[in-house]
Amino acid sequence: MRMLSIFFLSVILSGCLSIPQNVKPVDGFELSKYLGKWYEIARLDHSFERGLDNVTAEYFLRNDGGVRVINKGFSATENKWKEAEGKAYFVRDPQEGYLKVSFFGPFYGAYIVFELDKEAYQYTFVTSYDKSYLWLLARTPTVSNALLDRFVQKAAELGFETDKLIFPQQD
Repeated sequence: MRMLSIFFLSVILSGCLSIPQNVKPVDGFELSKYLGKWYEIARLDHSFERGLDNVTAEYFLRNDGGVRVINKGFSATENKWKEAEGKAYFVRDPQEGYLKVSFFGPFYGAYIVFELDKEAYQYTFVTSYDKSYLWLLARTPTVSNALLDRFVQKAAELGFETDKLIFPQQD
């Protein structure tokens, strides 16, 4: 019975590392160029970010070869900053934009970079294990309308609910 329980637990947890249908992680990913600060331009709503503006994600190299993740946002209703620290590791090849990230102990979720400005690393489109997760991140607090339109169009083509996107303030 114990082995069966372990098997089902591993199946459930591995589901959080799956890749959504029609989404393909970028290849040619270079972690050294991805490290640093990113601003959240758009997202689908989730409880862990609800009501937050000025949201950023910062990525730092860990001593073990993984990535230290610091997500930060300001809650105007609570008049305070909220921060979460996590860690991420490549699931397969380090040149593929497919990582697993954890903010809660041994539990990991997929972090899938499915579009990226590979020349200058100025913007990225990110999802997780299902299409209820979606982010547009950029190196600057604002982006062009052309990039926003491209993000919304590509996300819609892939089956994301783009009518539910949130565009947090970045002051």
